[in-house]
Amino acid sequence: MNRTEQPAPATPVHSCFTLRLSSTPRCARLARQLCGERLDAWGIPYGSEEHDVLSLLVSELATNAVTHGHVTGRDFRIHLLALSAPAAASLTVRVEVTDTQGDRLPEPTPAPPAEPVVDSARTGGRGLLLVETLADRWGCAPRPDGPGKTVWAEYTVATVVRYVPSAAPS
Repeated sequence: MNRTEQPAPATPVHSCFTLRLSSTPRCARLARQLCGERLDAWGIPYGSEEHDVLSLLVSELATNAVTHGHVTGRDFRIHLLALSAPAAASLTVRVEVTDTQGDRLPEPTPAPPAEPVVDSARTGGRGLLLVETLADRWGCAPRPDGPGKTVWAEYTVATVVRYVPSAAPS
């Protein structure tokens, strides 16, 4: 299991991006789009496996905040951190989603049964299983600045494409 209770990154922050959005399904989709743009700007290009995985992590955590962490009149917050290890060519991206519902903490997903039961009519309930499968590490911590919690996931990108502006056309 890759779930830990580590509330904050241990490596230096290279860059960060924060969004505060209304706790609605529309804003969960908007969070994925805006975070996708930021990942691309950080050198994790659209269409790459790393971009797709990180976008899915953002989507699942934002959707969970809206679905299970919703408190009427309160927003949720997404914080992306680009963490760089000294002398490493890789980049770890940490996705943190904070909501104001502190009494509903995510539980570790149980081990799957030997023969999985597939319910094609079921449309939910797999979000944290996806997060656990895709993320290198994930966990949750109480929200430090008010009521609620922060659920986070980290994913390491092996190769980051650096953005180099092209020369101005003559």
